[in-house]
This record gives sequence, structure tokens and C-alpha cells, in this order.
Amino acid sequence: AIHNSSPRAPQEFVSFNVSALSENLLESHLFGHEKGAFTGAVGQVRGKFELADNGTLFLDEIADMSMPAQAKILRAIEYGEFSRLGSEKVLHSDARIISATHKPLRQMSASGEFREDLYQRLRGLTLYVPALRERRDDLAAMIANEIRNSAGAMQKDIMSIHPDALEKLMDYTWPGNLRELRRVLQVAVLFTDGDALLESSIDLDENEGGVVSLDEEDHSGDLSLEAAVGRHVKKVYALTNNNKRQTAKILGVSRSTLDRKLEEI
Repeated sequence: AIHNSSPRAPQEFVSFNVSALSENLLESHLFGHEKGAFTGAVGQVRGKFELADNGTLFLDEIADMSMPAQAKILRAIEYGEFSRLGSEKVLHSDARIISATHKPLRQMSASGEFREDLYQRLRGLTLYVPALRERRDDLAAMIANEIRNSAGAMQKDIMSIHPDALEKLMDYTWPGNLRELRRVLQVAVLFTDGDALLESSIDLDENEGGVVSLDEEDHSGDLSLEAAVGRHVKKVYALTNNNKRQTAKILGVSRSTLDRKLEEI
């Protein structure tokens, strides 16, 4: 919305998740590279900063960048100067930088987990997006939108939601915010055979008092995040009858990431 309502709208809007790649690949994607800069670099590639020149570069999950990577992008953000990997030529980019994170950058910079100079450069105008539980007036419209999107992606003719199902969704606190809402409705749509989403199709993590409830198959005693992720991937994979394309779509990951997770289970 910021990009489209500004004079930069005719130029490129480039979105990039900075937590998705290793440090070396991150530098290549952000700044580009020349032919022969590293093994596999068969041609010249322009980076995100160059592509977003005179437009907008959106850096998602900015808090998850490593400290060395933060240092490398600081000059590009501060002065709009950078060089492609394998080249000493200094390039310039007048890209508007928008960054996002769900982590407390102020506290992270104070504790040394995030560069103070980069934090100060990025903070500019800060927009706080409230948690989903604080936006109850928006929830019904968001539910309808996610059902429509999921039904379209799965080629299902779901035209409505049962009042009991809607009430269940409206009463939930959504600790995982939009990602959780999207995942829950994708699975619900997957298990809906008729033209209306029913309460029985909705599976919420409704634990009281912070008590973790494990399925029978999960009584291994391993409560680590890695094990929990593996169990969730395995469960969704089974629900889709081992359809990797559908599983990756529901989980919001790439096919290669899903393959790696399945190999680790």
C-alpha cells in the first residue's frame, strides 16, 4: 500500500525474506554477482537492491539476519552503495527500504543481538501491526478471504461457513496470528467436502493454562522445537495423502524445504 500510493509506484516493488538463505547466498541475492564469482555463477545476476532502484525493497524477517550479514547491508541502506560479488565496481540504488519483523528490535539492539547502527537506520517511521486477537473487527473479513483463497487454490466450491464454525474461529485467541489463521483454514478447507465450512473441520490448538497436550503418537518425551516441527510436517503430509505439492502449500514452504524436512523425520 505504501509503494502503490507513492510516486515510486511505477517502479519495482521487490520483496525478499532475509532469513531464508545462508549468509553467502544472501549477499548474492541482495547485491547480485558477476559470472565466475563463485562455483555455479554462470552469468551476471542483478541483486535485489539493483532491481529495486527508484522503487521499494521490502526486507522481511530483518531480525533474523546474522551479524556479518547486517554489516554488509548497512552501507547499502545508509548510502545506497554496493558491489556485485566478483566485481569492484560500485553501484548505486535509490531504493526505499521497508523492513518487517515480529521480534523486539529495540531490545535486541540493546542486548547486542542486533546492530545498533542498523537499527537506528531502519527505525525511521515505525508501524506497529497489532496481534490478531486485538483486531476482532477485522477477523470475520480475514476468515472469509482466507477461505476464498484456499478454496480457489484447492479447486473447491466452498461458498459459506457455518455459524458454529465462525463462532469457534472468532472466539479463538490466535497466538500464531495470520500464519496460524491461514494454516487452520487451509486444513479445514482440505477436509470440507460440501459447499460450507463446518465446525468439525476446524482443528485449533486450544490448550488451557499453557499445558501442552501431546497426541498418542507424540509420547516420546521430546518436546524440542525441532521435534514438534517434524511431527507437524508428518501430520500434514499424512492428511494430504502424501501429496508433497499440497503439503508444501499448506505449510507455506518450498518443495525443497519440505523434502529436507521429510528426510529428517
